[in-house]
Amino acid sequence: MNQWLEQLKVISERHEQLLDAPNKQAQQSNGVFARFEHPVITNEHTPLYWRYDLDPETNPYLMERIGVNAAFNPGAIELDGKFYLMVRVEGADRKSFFAVAESDSPAEGFRFWDYPVLLPETEDPDINVYDMRLVKHEDGWIYGLFCTERKDPEAPAGDTSSAVAQGGIARTKDLRTWERLPDLASPSPQQRNVVLHPEFVDGKYAFYTRPQDGFINTGAGGGIGWGLSESMNPAVIAKETIVDSKLYHTIKEVKNGQGPAPLKTTDGWLHIAHGVRNTAAGLRYVLYAFMTDLNDPSKVTYAPGGHLLAPEGIERIGDVSNVVFCNGAVQLPNGEVYIYYASSDTRVHAAVTSIDQLVDYVKHTPPDHLRSRASVEQRTELISRNLQLMEQAEYAFLRRS
Repeated sequence: MNQWLEQLKVISERHEQLLDAPNKQAQQSNGVFARFEHPVITNEHTPLYWRYDLDPETNPYLMERIGVNAAFNPGAIELDGKFYLMVRVEGADRKSFFAVAESDSPAEGFRFWDYPVLLPETEDPDINVYDMRLVKHEDGWIYGLFCTERKDPEAPAGDTSSAVAQGGIARTKDLRTWERLPDLASPSPQQRNVVLHPEFVDGKYAFYTRPQDGFINTGAGGGIGWGLSESMNPAVIAKETIVDSKLYHTIKEVKNGQGPAPLKTTDGWLHIAHGVRNTAAGLRYVLYAFMTDLNDPSKVTYAPGGHLLAPEGIERIGDVSNVVFCNGAVQLPNGEVYIYYASSDTRVHAAVTSIDQLVDYVKHTPPDHLRSRASVEQRTELISRNLQLMEQAEYAFLRRS
């Protein structure tokens, strides 16, 4: 017994060191955002009492009885000066569920609440739920929009992987007590990455969607959709239009989807999205940004070319490699913006920027000209202007020897 307790103390001390470890801001390299040195959430951040049986009689070898494989793709919200991440936790059994991690700091010190979210089910129970966006809506509710997955009833016998994905909806006032609403109804056979706009549009609830013909393939969908609903209970979109299309030979040539709810700025609604392209090593996910009109959020006003953030270093390694995905961001009154993104379906990172930096990036980064020659001409123009500047005295340190 004494040896068992000593072993438990060692495990507990290591766990506390992880939870209390400082997370410094890494050196900013591109002028748009700065990463933090360490992930803010990993599977090892989950409480020991979620994973271990702490009774020596039933667990004499102090084994993890119910393992946690990954913790990623969090929704994010700031309430009364505290930061909350609605983390997608994936057990060793592959089932995902939601759990709240709380901190007084935006990039360190996150601790999970004692219990994960016991999400109410619909009459057709979810097989898997994941990737919740948290949205403070002007109607007074906090909405959680997530993907709900069920086995495809039309799948042939023996097919145990085909699924149907839909937009699940729940709402709360405190992140603890949840009311489940009917899944979003739309013209599309499948829906993933459904996001609620934080304000009414023409007196209606507005949604960003990703219409799909199949569970994996977008088919005729091909972009970030837009639709309006009279109500949230039930939420019904009669017509979807594409706001931001997937495009050949770009970072979003396979598919793209809205990340968190857009951030409101004086220049327009600022969007963080994910784009997917195919490679010889599989799908590559990156984050990109664009802006829509303040009065008409379905109208794109600025669309910088290329990615905003792509996986680097350890971010490229994990369960699904070479992937970054974001469905949570927090905008503070002082203008700071914290972007929470997952890497390779494994862990959660944070990056910090500001509204001013993001707006400058979106408005003044040139668009993708879609052809190699046009891309070179675009870069040549920048080079030419810079070489002229480098002839001036204050730029002497940049001159080539």
